[in-house]
Amino acid sequence: MARKRVLAIGIDPAFVDFSSLPQFTPEMFRHYIDSQLERVRSGGYDVISCLIDRGDTAEAVIAAALTKDSFDAVLIGAGLRQPGDVLLLFEKVVNLVHRLAPAACICFNTTPADSLEAVQRWLDPQKPG
Repeated sequence: MARKRVLAIGIDPAFVDFSSLPQFTPEMFRHYIDSQLERVRSGGYDVISCLIDRGDTAEAVIAAALTKDSFDAVLIGAGLRQPGDVLLLFEKVVNLVHRLAPAACICFNTTPADSLEAVQRWLDPQKPG
């Protein structure tokens, strides 16, 4: 049986404002995201990372990813939903996913650490998550 495919959309750490998180760096965040995506892969899914900026090219990058492949689920990262200043970008992302991947489940993590559980809730509801 083919592995289910997941597109993971999130803000590229290079575009995160770390002024309120001085103990972190973009490299630390990127490493953490990568390790959590590897956890999703280890959970039995093919996962493609789609890191975006805060708006200039975000829609084009997401559209390219969604039209290049088909996905069983699209995971939208917490960084797109939590800060109020990215609400418009979040709405654009959701509507783009809805339009270009209408058969894909949309799932949300609360942090990169629970990405696997967010995917499992929709693709394998019998698994804990």
